[in-house]
Amino acid sequence: MSKQILVIEDEPNVAAFISQGLQESGYKVFVAYDGIQGLELLQQKNIDLVVLDIILPKMDGREVAKKIREIGNESLPIIMLTALGTTDNIVKGLDAGADDYLIKPFKFIELLARIRARTRNKQALVRCSNSLKLADLELDMDAKFVKRAGNKIKLTSTEFRLLEYLLINKDRVLSRVDILENVWDINFNLGTNVVDVYVNYLRNKIDKDYEIKLIHTVIGMGYILKKE
Repeated sequence: MSKQILVIEDEPNVAAFISQGLQESGYKVFVAYDGIQGLELLQQKNIDLVVLDIILPKMDGREVAKKIREIGNESLPIIMLTALGTTDNIVKGLDAGADDYLIKPFKFIELLARIRARTRNKQALVRCSNSLKLADLELDMDAKFVKRAGNKIKLTSTEFRLLEYLLINKDRVLSRVDILENVWDINFNLGTNVVDVYVNYLRNKIDKDYEIKLIHTVIGMGYILKKE
């Protein structure tokens, strides 16, 4: 059965370009031209992924992403389109609930690669356990919660994926490129410091109030999650 993609894009030419390309690639596509219409379509259709522009009439893309998460679609992949490629704008989009982003103008094959990465069959991922642990830190991959010393810690979806990747690779130094390719699934602009921003977010949530620090910087190389 074809995956169903919702494209929320107010520029008719861009929406038509994306829609045609996705249909030719075997996807079923629904198009909305403003944020409100997009949310309505989302509730009417069985959508597998959302391609979401930031600048939209009636409700901007960040607000749409937040609403999508608030109404219970916590694991629905959202790829955000933006003409604003600064780290600050990218992080705001990811914080709103997006999983990935593309800077306009973009090549369709790159969008297609990101969609394939985001819609791949998660059942194919083999894990030996439903939880990951280090010292008093625990991440439950099924229930999607994180605890440290018994205290539940609230993470965004991106923070959760980052911590999961660090825990899977605990005691191993991970470069920023490793993290970008595995947490965000595809190469980002290597000039961005989005990894450093998110590592700092994690530190504030899982290390700041605890004597033993688990996230460590290896200067010139990257980051490592380990017990001191």
